Amino acid sequence: MTERYDIRGLIFDLDGVLTNTSEFHYRGWQRFCDEEGIPFDRRRNEHLRGVSRADAMRWLLGDRSVTPGEFEEMLARKNRYYLQYLEELLPANLLPGARELLEQIRAAGLKIAVASASKNAPKVVRLLQIEPLLDALSDGNSIEESKPAPDLFLHAASQLDLPPATCVAVEDAEAGVLAGHAAGMRVIGLGPPRRVGRADLILPDLSEARLGTIMNKLLPIAPPA
Repeated sequence: MTERYDIRGLIFDLDGVLTNTSEFHYRGWQRFCDEEGIPFDRRRNEHLRGVSRADAMRWLLGDRSVTPGEFEEMLARKNRYYLQYLEELLPANLLPGARELLEQIRAAGLKIAVASASKNAPKVVRLLQIEPLLDALSDGNSIEESKPAPDLFLHAASQLDLPPATCVAVEDAEAGVLAGHAAGMRVIGLGPPRRVGRADLILPDLSEARLGTIMNKLLPIAPPA
């Protein structure tokens, strides 16, 4: 008889999964790129989804040469713009279905973590007022290698005191899907299949997500004895 997988925790990315701070990131990057004369639009912004600020900056700069000091100043400047826009964030900015799903997971006795490449994730969590629903938070300050490396999800699983194989990652970017699988987790991908097609379960978003349905779709059905 096939054994059911044991699911004890869910680990959520933040931007684009629980809330849409991606718009604030876009506005910050747009302002920075306008100042630097770097072509930027929403299509190019999609390349930055799920990656660290430093990796995003390297991609935008391309083969443009800057000193380490200039690079750090650019990172700080973009982050400053983002933080200015982020002050607009409210609990109402949780994406549809997000709070309901977190509450269902909490009621079921499963553990919950946020694993975000953003070093500003603690502030976002505070502004959304979801701290009481979380057991752990891993962010860009927690690890050296960002997604698609598995480090962020492995750190979150460690914080939850759970084996990675008992955790499910919830992601909206290809880099995050790859990171979750590299950590040995099953992955729920939110968004179009072309972006998250390697996920174990694909949903458009969390608006219709229910814990029972998710568990039934992720757990294999045992054949009759």
